[in-house]
Amino acid sequence: MNTATFIAKRYLFSKKSVHAINIISGISMVGVLVASGALIIILSVFNGLENLILQMYSSFTSELRIEVAKGKGFVEDAHIFRQVKEDNRVANYADVLQEKVLLRYKEYQYIATIKGVDSSYAASRDMDSLLWDGTFRLKQKGLDYAVLGAAAFTNLGISLQDITAEIEVFSPRKGVRNALNPADEFNVRQISPAGIFKAQQELDDLLIVPLEFAREVLGEYEKVSAIEINLKPGTDVDQVQKDFEKILGKQYLIKNRVQQNPALYKLLNSEKWMVFFILAFVLVIAAFNIVGSLTMLVIDKQKDIAVLSSLGASTQLIKRIFFLEGMFISMIGCAIGLLLGAFFCVLQQFFGLVRMGTSAMVTDVYPVAMRPTDFILVFLTVLLVSGIASAVSARLSVSNMKQLKAAE
Repeated sequence: MNTATFIAKRYLFSKKSVHAINIISGISMVGVLVASGALIIILSVFNGLENLILQMYSSFTSELRIEVAKGKGFVEDAHIFRQVKEDNRVANYADVLQEKVLLRYKEYQYIATIKGVDSSYAASRDMDSLLWDGTFRLKQKGLDYAVLGAAAFTNLGISLQDITAEIEVFSPRKGVRNALNPADEFNVRQISPAGIFKAQQELDDLLIVPLEFAREVLGEYEKVSAIEINLKPGTDVDQVQKDFEKILGKQYLIKNRVQQNPALYKLLNSEKWMVFFILAFVLVIAAFNIVGSLTMLVIDKQKDIAVLSSLGASTQLIKRIFFLEGMFISMIGCAIGLLLGAFFCVLQQFFGLVRMGTSAMVTDVYPVAMRPTDFILVFLTVLLVSGIASAVSARLSVSNMKQLKAAE
């Protein structure tokens, strides 16, 4: 242990002649402790909310989605897409036909997005986890059924108990304009509702139906809007995406979950980092209490500084002593804060101490998810802020030492 570290540790734990210095040092340490713990808790809560939202979103979005680069739909090339479909890393391959339609249920109307899917669509998705009411079934005993998003359900006033009422689905008929009978301009089909799901707002206007029903309504019997692919567990999604891009070429877009809904991921990240910077600013204020604490310590230790100077201590040694003193205060506060923050997160995970106060969500307990990178980030932030504050204090100590020498 070098001289500067030894003296700084003695100053940290020794009793000061002015009791207020101990109090101010304690306040500085507690400020860093609270800010560090709060940062870990807030980041962990955002991680938990992010995982929850993405889990809900993932129930309706595939790991990879193939779309045409230009246009709204495409006809599958049997040879090219066979390579994709028969890839041994693919667990589920589903054709999707999607378009805007008009829904009518009794006297209510609503513009929704119809999503026609084939029989393999729900094979690798946990659809039942997001069901609000009813069941997720699209076909039963030869009859077609629909599953609606919460927005469509609410605006149409649908009752699943009324088994006789059906949803009318309207779509403009291709090639027909200005017909004598306006009804001839639309394809109209009826379908019974089977279930209601509640996920992200962007998905709540969906009407999920069998692919054959969507083709009849839209009058589209060859093209598909997209192909949704889920992979076997443990598969490297990025590598599969690159391989499929080489197979399909530039005329197709292969999107992962982030690329399918970039706004959602950007919103989650921006909110998280905005809160982080706000709390980091609080940490800056707490850390700069160290300046006041060390300034008073310098005044209290003027005789020690004079003795060290007489014994040949350099200016750099004096600066290093008070710099380390400030760093010790900050690092002890940071370490305790991180431990307390982690302890609270563990309690929240197992006992759900803090609740949202609403039953509208999938869970009414704030979810938390601790990540090692968050602990490293908070530690480095405290290290940077306290380093600057301690450096400022060290400069003040040297300034006071020079004033003491001038007085002599």
